[in-house]
Amino acid sequence: MAELRAIAPAFVAPGPSGVAVRDRLKRLTPVDDELLRLVGAHLGALASADLKTRCADGLGHCAGAWGARKREWTVQSSSRWAGAITKASHDQWALARRGQADHIRDLEAAVSAITRRLSLPVGKKGTRKAPGGYRSAREWFAKARRLGVLTDRLARRKADQQAGRVRVVRGGKRLARARHHLEAAGLTEAEWRQRWEAERWFLTADGESGKRYGNETIRITPDGQVSIRLPAPLAHHANAPHGRYVLACRVAFAHRRSEWADRVEANRAVAYRIHLDTQRGRWYITASWQIPAAPAVPLSAALAAGVIGVDTNADHLAAWRLDTHGNPIGNPRRFTYDLSGNAEHRDAQIRHALTRLLHWARTCAVHAIAIEDLDFQTEKTREKHGRRKRFRQLISGMPTGRLRARLVSMADQSGIAIIAVDPAYTSRWGAQHWQAPLTSKTRTTTRHDAAAVAIGRRAQGHPIRRRTAPPPAHRSDGQGHRTVQAGTEPLGREGPRPRIPGPRTRSVPPGRGANAGDQNAQHRSERSAEHVQLMLSP
Repeated sequence: MAELRAIAPAFVAPGPSGVAVRDRLKRLTPVDDELLRLVGAHLGALASADLKTRCADGLGHCAGAWGARKREWTVQSSSRWAGAITKASHDQWALARRGQADHIRDLEAAVSAITRRLSLPVGKKGTRKAPGGYRSAREWFAKARRLGVLTDRLARRKADQQAGRVRVVRGGKRLARARHHLEAAGLTEAEWRQRWEAERWFLTADGESGKRYGNETIRITPDGQVSIRLPAPLAHHANAPHGRYVLACRVAFAHRRSEWADRVEANRAVAYRIHLDTQRGRWYITASWQIPAAPAVPLSAALAAGVIGVDTNADHLAAWRLDTHGNPIGNPRRFTYDLSGNAEHRDAQIRHALTRLLHWARTCAVHAIAIEDLDFQTEKTREKHGRRKRFRQLISGMPTGRLRARLVSMADQSGIAIIAVDPAYTSRWGAQHWQAPLTSKTRTTTRHDAAAVAIGRRAQGHPIRRRTAPPPAHRSDGQGHRTVQAGTEPLGREGPRPRIPGPRTRSVPPGRGANAGDQNAQHRSERSAEHVQLMLSP
């Protein structure tokens, strides 16, 4: 029997540390639109040059080099624009470094898997834990060639990591590659060029506490007036004092408006980003700020009113409500979503499914939702699953990280705690112990519904195995061991029977008389074996 891995304890997921709200810049004049394009293109060129310099510095970057870059761009913009540009470049370089490290780990896992399978005989069957050898000599030869390609690629990536070299594309690598496949992307050359330029613009300003309305570069007053501090080469376009340009539109953030207004009136830092949606031809502005981390709710307090276990799948969320003892209540619920289409459609589908889940949790007066702490980064490689292409596509399409982050953010406003549990064996044990007992003539319990029960019980600290009835044949364990039956207290000895009130027989009532605890004093035809042994002993 294979050894089971240790189960990590459940924990309450921490809440969000920041807030971002968005609104549309409506009723812009043609002059406003042209000015935003000029400012974005000018600052975007500076951001591209700064990112190139930052990537060239590599691991030799220091505070002095950062200051020199900032002074250089200050002459062509302003000190605050230069600070935002250099900070964005450093963050993008750091993000590329993290992606490089993840890519190296994927290559190492692929090389290890191919090396192991090449060492096995051709046609050897695999196990549940590890795949076997390759099916044919032809596949073995192809994988041997691929091993050489991956080994060479891994060596080059490790050399880049040691030298501090990263490869970053402002505007996105996917959009850059779409230039050579316009028909597949459904774009014309003019549409691609417009989107490419818009993605490379830079109109981001960091907030600063203590300054007027929390931001000196892009300023929004409490009544919604938007003004921008123009860079030095474009200062002649200003229509307000101190080199500022006031847009003709007004902004009214519908979501979290009161929080944003409180920060603006108190002159607390608020960062802004202006961007153009080329497909719709609309300008948007996004406001973001940091919020203090909410104190973590104790696990016992979150589970005081029960829990809702949620099993994440490729097209739906399977949920079931459990009471404080780990027993399923009512019927399972399913919240479906469609992850086909563009990113905005997928995001809207996930948000709608999570909204329905949270509404149901509030209706049930439950203050905790248990989900699996999933991470399929090591499970999606074709070297591990071989020809199982549909399975790899299935787990690749599951929005694990995005769904959990959005659920934590949305649940924080609802006062519902998110409990992350270890996903080990939840589907297997849930189907084994809960699918058949919860299935009836009027209710069909799926494997995912049973997994939701297992997830909820693991969050509560209960074992997944359900309490079984005693064996039907006799009182011993001849039919198999009874799971979760015996208590943790030590076994005691037999004593006198408890007194049961009411008439019984003509004999002395139980618990009465001088010899109530002596079994040989009762009206019996034979004596106990212990008493006979005492009588025969010398």
